Amino acid sequence: MFARFALCSLHKCRIRRLNAPPVSTRAFSQAKFSLPRPHGKSFAHRSELKQAKRIVVKLGSAVVTRGDECGLALGRLASIVEQVAVLQNQGREMMIVTSGAVAFGKQRLRHEILLSQSVRQALHSGQNQLKDMSVPVLEARACAAAGQSGLMALYEAMFTQYSICTAQILVTNLDFHDEQKRRNLNSTLHELLRMNIVPIINTNDAVVPPPVPNSDLQGVISIKDNDSLAARLAVEMKADLLIALSDVQGLYDSPPGTDDAKLIDIFYPGDQQSITYGTKSRVGIGGMEAKVKAALWALQGGTSVIIANGTDPKVTGHVITDIVEGKKVGTFFSEVKPAGPTVEQQTEMARHAGRALSSLLPEQRGEIICCLAELLTEKKEEILNANRKDMELATGRLSQPLINRLSLSTAKLNSLAIGLRQLAVSSRNSVGRVLRRTRVANNLELEQITVPIGVLLVIFESRPDCLPQVSALAIASGNALLLKGGKEASNTNRILHQLTQEALSIHGVADAIQLVSTREEVEDLCRLDKMIDLIIPRGSSQLVRDIQKAAKGIPVLGHSEGVCHVYVDNEASIDKAIDVVKDSKCDYPAACNAMETLLIHRDLLRTPIFDQIIDMLRTEQVKIHAGPRFASYLTFSPSEVKSLRTEYGDLECCIEVVDSMQEAVDHIHKYGSSHTDVIVTENEDTAEQFLQQVDSACVFWNSSSRFADGYRFGLGAEVGISTARIHARGPVGLEGLLTTKWVLRGEGHTVADFSEQGSMKYLHENIPVPHGSFN
Repeated sequence: MFARFALCSLHKCRIRRLNAPPVSTRAFSQAKFSLPRPHGKSFAHRSELKQAKRIVVKLGSAVVTRGDECGLALGRLASIVEQVAVLQNQGREMMIVTSGAVAFGKQRLRHEILLSQSVRQALHSGQNQLKDMSVPVLEARACAAAGQSGLMALYEAMFTQYSICTAQILVTNLDFHDEQKRRNLNSTLHELLRMNIVPIINTNDAVVPPPVPNSDLQGVISIKDNDSLAARLAVEMKADLLIALSDVQGLYDSPPGTDDAKLIDIFYPGDQQSITYGTKSRVGIGGMEAKVKAALWALQGGTSVIIANGTDPKVTGHVITDIVEGKKVGTFFSEVKPAGPTVEQQTEMARHAGRALSSLLPEQRGEIICCLAELLTEKKEEILNANRKDMELATGRLSQPLINRLSLSTAKLNSLAIGLRQLAVSSRNSVGRVLRRTRVANNLELEQITVPIGVLLVIFESRPDCLPQVSALAIASGNALLLKGGKEASNTNRILHQLTQEALSIHGVADAIQLVSTREEVEDLCRLDKMIDLIIPRGSSQLVRDIQKAAKGIPVLGHSEGVCHVYVDNEASIDKAIDVVKDSKCDYPAACNAMETLLIHRDLLRTPIFDQIIDMLRTEQVKIHAGPRFASYLTFSPSEVKSLRTEYGDLECCIEVVDSMQEAVDHIHKYGSSHTDVIVTENEDTAEQFLQQVDSACVFWNSSSRFADGYRFGLGAEVGISTARIHARGPVGLEGLLTTKWVLRGEGHTVADFSEQGSMKYLHENIPVPHGSFN
């Protein structure tokens, strides 16, 4: 008989004879898949893996066993079982191909041999002291025979915790090559899946003969190891996805561990000639070459494949679920090769061209920016036509604030062009500027100079006008740039990027700015910590929070929310108060620098200034939410605010009452986002206290919060507003995209020259740096 079964006893499950009548199935919990996907064609993109219903998970020996190769990695195995159980309970059909019987059996047999030897020695010597004992080399088949039952019992106990039954199936090559046995195996597996049971499959290593090299039949892969078993099983069962877990991150373009080795994100049939293989893992009989061969065979049979690391403690707890969610984990085998470069290739292209960009003369970078400004006005009809397409597609799908941000106009394009020309002038004082010069010793001089940060990743939602602004700043600062825009602005972004590359091409650096148009998830981009130097998010507070959470190894420059306040003091001018409040809220409510909370001094309640402010807001159709204290003063109040930390992004605002300027400051510190806060008062002392005490990136007196903008500050453009307290803060323009390096020029100086026995002494004299001095 080709298979042996061991089922968990939680539900008193028993396996029927293969010809017995069908039994009722246990309902899928939280089922999400009504019909299986038509088989025969693998998934083309990672994002489609969410649709996978039938999944084979292959656990390599290195994943299942401990580092000493004696016994199982119990914690790792428990984590994998939990993930399989989660997917099974979602209504997917999970199968496991597992190694580990030999290692588990080796542990048991060694224990038995040592125990037997110790008993014999104790009886023979008549004393408790034992001589050194050696364990003989154990035959693998014996280890497998001893380990299979224990391995299955372990799986059974673990899956029982999630109310899931398991069944063990041991197979050999014959079970696939003999037609009757193959049909029996297929029928058994389908019946187990129908009953919501997880089959756990392994080669019957207790009886299997040694693998014969090059023994594949024509068009059929032989079962030499669990890699080939998993591939054959996946195709036989028409699985949607095969996840092969090993002790490496995936497939590399050269042996892992070498200096130039790079993880291959997507591997295509035909690419195998361009890679070399390293040694196989510490355990197991396969190796990466065997894995690739098995993966390609499965892919050809219509099953998508991913090879990933199942031993890394940082990812083991979610590696399987991450793969099914479409996240960039391991190497994805695909038959569909995209026409354009991968995001990794785009990043390399941008970095290479960015170095050439930074080496241009400041005047040349200025020429590129001026050219882009000209193109924005010359090609405005093409830009606006593309924007109209995006607007039509967005209508009814996006909220009104997002549609407002998506919209472009002739006025916006003209304003962009003016800002870019302004930036082109200031770019002449950017890269290579000498900030400090020191004479360390005679003929030993030190300089601190400005240099580009490197490769920037800017992720932005809805606002296509962000693209030329950020591009111009990257050009001015000599930085390479990766742009990831929202799909809602794809048509507009495409033409704006084309114009940007056209401008860059006048000095041969068109590749310095890349638009990521693949199906790359934002979280995956945030993992490119070895390729990207700074991430700048432009969009909703949720987007910024998600990026800050995902980008563990890359600095993030930005603000998560724009909860801006205007405080109207009891000594405020009525005209100034109305103008500032109106402009701060109504000029562009979707902007991050728009007022969201209006703080009113208690003495102003039921006064003409208060009444006129309320009348103005009603005229402008601003929906008012009452803060707790403001609501307590009113008999019939507007709807009470749900949170005093709300960023409305629309014609809505909160009104709250405070007793003093100090209470307004305390309120801002408690509920604000350190973005922009305003005081309206005629008392200079009160204003100065407010300006000094409020710890926000921008603090204004008798001025609209809408002035918090790089263009209005004279920066030409901005990549965003930062509320961080290091590097850049407030509107981030050209200066915020530069860092520094130290340059030391000497004549063979050594540190030994300055020791007690040396002949030189430190001078550390500051050398005046003329304005506009460049390295």
